Amino acid sequence: MAGEATWGVNASSLDDSQKELLSGGGLSTRFAKLPLWLSHPSNIGAFYGLLVSLALILPYITTEEFWFPLWIFHSSLLIAATAFLGMTSRIMNIIFKRMPVSVNRKLLYPLPFLGFTLVTLISTGLLTNTATVSFISWSLLMAPGPLYIHLSWAPRWRLLCMIEDGINPFEHMESKDYDRSQEVAEVAGDDSELMEVVESFEAEE
Repeated sequence: MAGEATWGVNASSLDDSQKELLSGGGLSTRFAKLPLWLSHPSNIGAFYGLLVSLALILPYITTEEFWFPLWIFHSSLLIAATAFLGMTSRIMNIIFKRMPVSVNRKLLYPLPFLGFTLVTLISTGLLTNTATVSFISWSLLMAPGPLYIHLSWAPRWRLLCMIEDGINPFEHMESKDYDRSQEVAEVAGDDSELMEVVESFEAEE
């Protein structure tokens, strides 16, 4: 893809720590393979809203007589809200130029499932649909995507855009050149057998 190829070539001169910051974890790595116009934070936010909307089809089908118009309405609001939050994160990152940080997956990933459970309980009448409960359930559904975009993807997308434009975002940052042999020595200590195992794995890479 053109976007990936452009910033990928320009990033070849970066050190390992800087490339790792650009690629991020598994999810960010997948998004980074997309053209930059497609992986814009607002588009990623809208995509998250779409995924949540698709998950809500079953509760709507089983509990609403005219479920499709209601589902379309709520899905449109959800997608618009997550896209807007993604755009907001992009604008804030332009202003504050914050570097990407990793998100706590163990804390973040269960949230939409908790929200989906609450929405299902509300839809089936097993839980009273008060304003507070409704707000909590929809907040749990929405929060993970916008939080990931705000903390991790929007800052990373800004860096990728700078790399694509031929600008080094790490120009005034200290470069970290890792000595692999030193790292292995620190981990293995005086265990010569462990050193040999690690070196054999490195030789196979």
